[in-house]
Amino acid sequence: MNTPEATSTDQAADRPALLRGWRPWAIGGAILLGGWFLFGRGGQKDPAANAAGRPVPVAVAVARKGDMAVHLTGLGTVTAINSVTVKSRVDGQLLRIAFTEGQMVREGDLLAEIDPRPFQVQLMQAEGQYAKDQAAFLNASADLRRLQGLVQQGIISRQQLDTQNSAVAQYEAALKSDQAQVESAKLNLVYSRITAPIAGRVGLRLVDAGNMVRASDANGLATIAPVQPINVVFAVPADSIQQVLRQNAKAGKLPVEAWDRDLKSRLALGSLSAIDNQVDTATGTVRLKALFANEDRLLFPNQFVNARLLVDTLRGVVIVPTAAIQRGPQGAFLYAVKPDSTADLRIIEVQGTDGDESAVVKGLSGGETIVIDGLEKLRPGSKVALPKAPGAKG
Repeated sequence: MNTPEATSTDQAADRPALLRGWRPWAIGGAILLGGWFLFGRGGQKDPAANAAGRPVPVAVAVARKGDMAVHLTGLGTVTAINSVTVKSRVDGQLLRIAFTEGQMVREGDLLAEIDPRPFQVQLMQAEGQYAKDQAAFLNASADLRRLQGLVQQGIISRQQLDTQNSAVAQYEAALKSDQAQVESAKLNLVYSRITAPIAGRVGLRLVDAGNMVRASDANGLATIAPVQPINVVFAVPADSIQQVLRQNAKAGKLPVEAWDRDLKSRLALGSLSAIDNQVDTATGTVRLKALFANEDRLLFPNQFVNARLLVDTLRGVVIVPTAAIQRGPQGAFLYAVKPDSTADLRIIEVQGTDGDESAVVKGLSGGETIVIDGLEKLRPGSKVALPKAPGAKG
């Protein structure tokens, strides 16, 4: 039997072992708690501390007051007003090509020539037949005049006179047919010289000299596409078509600018000429057509351009970079920089946007400095570090 003294002695002996078991866990927990306090809590950014701490580096711009043009921009295709495939109207051997590929030609300029000798022979034959029938007609007409005198004298019968009248009429009809053959031969001779039906730029030639060409050939000799003036067909969202229609109903043509695909260089200035009569349900857009004089010939058929249609001009608004405007639960807002270099949150009303610029009609005045970069780090009242002016020291 164990006595109380023995039990007490055993418990005292086991206590150091228990202490040795939980002591490493306690030390590890203390280390983790200290690490969380130093690194976890210390790494969190407090907006209030940021507002009173180090200034936030930002990029700024100055809001200006003025008029802002509002454009609709759509990808468009340059199209020729009309394109012509030059074909031969007669069959024959192509003697020579009189144009250079890519050349600008005027209406009536010689493009190619077909061997004219077969048509010259046809003309000679037609003229010979005409002369032969004309001689027979003149002889029949002289006989008719003599018979008319004999009938009046009662020497011959009236039937002979009628027969002669019929012969004269037949020769007269033959003369008209011969004259048509002569004109047809002359026309074929004219067609042996192929001229430009319209003014424009000639494409690559499709037939070389020496080949036989026929009027039934599908490809033709070349194509001609006018470039002055020229059209641009582009599309705008269907939601904007009412605005376009309202502006188009006013006096004057709506200006349209043609820009390159990167919107860095303006190629030409024209005007709106036509609006399609339906919405493309596949894209939700409406096609528009603009006419350009293309005096510098910078627009080329089938070229892709960006068309910018002027639909409105906002007068007396505050113009700011679009990058400065943010959206939140209360609507559009931006940060203005106070004279003491602190950020001031402004709730604004935006009336319109045109590319990189937006028009503000409420909440901001012209001449104020606004933040356009570094917005994600700002809070109301935050100190801001403005960029130094070029050449500034320190």
